[in-house]
Amino acid sequence: MAQDNKGTRVGFLLAGIGIGVAIGILFAPRSGEETRELIGKKADEGRDYIAGKTREFRQQAEDYLEKGRKKAERIADAGRTFAEKVAVI
Repeated sequence: MAQDNKGTRVGFLLAGIGIGVAIGILFAPRSGEETRELIGKKADEGRDYIAGKTREFRQQAEDYLEKGRKKAERIADAGRTFAEKVAVI
């Protein structure tokens, strides 16, 4: 009995999807060619956005890496100075 209920639900779901697609096609504000051009344009914009964000992220990572190197050099210099002072004592 539960299986029949699931089959009915799946049938209604598929029917709803089909009706939605049909209504979407009938009442679409643009032709198929215009829609494909719009999708292509938006895909290009998305690609450009991701490329820009990737460049920003890479630059930030390089900046953080450089700051880390400088800090490590300062710590190493302080360690050397301390070791020289201890060696003299």
